[in-house]
Amino acid sequence: MKPINEAHVVEPGLAEVEVAADDETAFGVQELLATRWAIAPADRTTHEPGEPGVRVRCFLDLRQPSGHEADDRVPSSY
Repeated sequence: MKPINEAHVVEPGLAEVEVAADDETAFGVQELLATRWAIAPADRTTHEPGEPGVRVRCFLDLRQPSGHEADDRVPSSY
């Protein structure tokens, strides 16, 4: 996969997440993340020759409140 893009992590509360799995699991993880946070989802997976499975990368914005109780742990300075 390509290196992490600095623009995607330049501020607190922004994150870039890469998942390595099979297609179904990778998109399942992405969907799970989307139920809690604003994300820029990927529409396809990539496969690196010689590496197992596929990869999917999505970008999260944790600065937006999700309404989930567990998110109270995210510092409010975001």
